[in-house]
Amino acid sequence: MGSLPSKRGYSAIQTSLANSQANLTAVDKCIFVALYNFPASGQTDLSVRMGEQLNILSEDGDWWKVKSITTGRECYMPRSYVAKVYNRWLYKGINREKAEELLLVSSNSSGSFLIRESETRKGSYSLSIRKTNQVTRDSIKHYRINQLENGWLFISPRLTFPTLQEMVDYYSETADGICCILRAPCIVQGFAPPVLMNSQPIIVRKPTLNWRNLDSTALFTEESALNDDCPVSLGLREAVNSYMYMTEDSDSRTALWKRKT
Repeated sequence: MGSLPSKRGYSAIQTSLANSQANLTAVDKCIFVALYNFPASGQTDLSVRMGEQLNILSEDGDWWKVKSITTGRECYMPRSYVAKVYNRWLYKGINREKAEELLLVSSNSSGSFLIRESETRKGSYSLSIRKTNQVTRDSIKHYRINQLENGWLFISPRLTFPTLQEMVDYYSETADGICCILRAPCIVQGFAPPVLMNSQPIIVRKPTLNWRNLDSTALFTEESALNDDCPVSLGLREAVNSYMYMTEDSDSRTALWKRKT
């Protein structure tokens, strides 16, 4: 009969399981993203463009029925053309070249990043970051995310993290050995951050009227109605004229106005 694991060994196993589970807590936050233009990139009328967020309508073998959140178009496309994305930055099923292609689209900038599964080490990850170069084209830097036996993760051995989320949070505040601070996840169409617009309406006001100095012709002549510089608005002119018609005959309008002013 085998011996029970030591308390220390048992604790390490429990920690490893807990950390593995913690790295998958974003399963309910999964979105789907197109990895390629479809149909072929040479066609002008595309059903789906690379980077568009998709709704999966049905999963039928190697061909999935999808709907673009950006355009509303529906089509069948190969499942290999679709990536699952967790927490907006953890991409499943893409390689190094595709990560670079996605990060270099115009909607991304310096500090845009994603994390992908390692192509060479099962269960490991790689961090890909876009870095601005003032002289040449922006480049993509890649960093291997290593995993300890207890499930903790690190890029630099002196800094370890229990989850990918905590690693992302840390490097979003300081570069500390990587090329730049993580600023925003790789942007996909249909899931872009909101653009803040100035919601304050532009208010145009006429100058305050001095009724004692106001010429009555501003109220009664047709020429004043066509003059943008007239201090009396069209609505006010019409209201005054209507009132005068209701209360006095046409010959006494001007005289009444002069008496009141």
